[in-house]
Amino acid sequence: MLALVLAAVFAGLGKWQLERSIANGKPLPATTETRKTLEAITAPEEPASETIAGQKVTVTGTFVAGDTTILTGRTGGGTYQTVGHMVDSDGGASLPVVIGWSDQRSAAVAGGDRLADGQTITVQGRYYPAESPDQDTYKQAEYSAVAPARFVNTWKAFDDRMYLGYVVADGATAQAADLGTIADRAPSREVQFDWLNLFYAIEWVVFAGFAVFLWYRFVKDAWEREEEERREAALSVDGALADRR
Repeated sequence: MLALVLAAVFAGLGKWQLERSIANGKPLPATTETRKTLEAITAPEEPASETIAGQKVTVTGTFVAGDTTILTGRTGGGTYQTVGHMVDSDGGASLPVVIGWSDQRSAAVAGGDRLADGQTITVQGRYYPAESPDQDTYKQAEYSAVAPARFVNTWKAFDDRMYLGYVVADGATAQAADLGTIADRAPSREVQFDWLNLFYAIEWVVFAGFAVFLWYRFVKDAWEREEEERREAALSVDGALADRR
């Protein structure tokens, strides 16, 4: 009986793993191409989930002078990429914005300064989850990650309210800064089947089959013992009858 219970448990676990392999392989809903305001999809201090990675957004605010950060070693264009510190007009929260790129560091810095003139600007682009500071190449004294966790220590003007993600600006913002446009595109929607979960599902099915086999062997062994006992009992009766004759 215990073997059958284990088989049922293993079968249930196998079904769960199979469902996970299918669910994990489903593409994200293609909602990222409908442009929304940043406030409509997230809020300051709210982690940016993968479901909104690459979401087209619009945000209005001002760039803070002196808080431009230059990144290198990134994809999307150029040797150097300019990250500005935007303070959104609605709530005053800080937001890193990748403005554009240049092959000259001085030009990348000048691009950030060009937008930090105190004027309110509307930025359109895509919103992404924050990157980890450990992607930075500290030994070369260079930064490569858009990491709000590090910006809180380097930005001069910061009031402790920050979006836990960043925006990659489109061509209009890059042009206003006289920088190259970061090559960015819609997130991939390809289905990638989760083979690891499928492997686990097969493992649980094997375990369930083994538990059923053990139950079958236990039942068969018990039946064979009972049959053997019946034959021995019959032989004993036959022998006793023979002795009486």
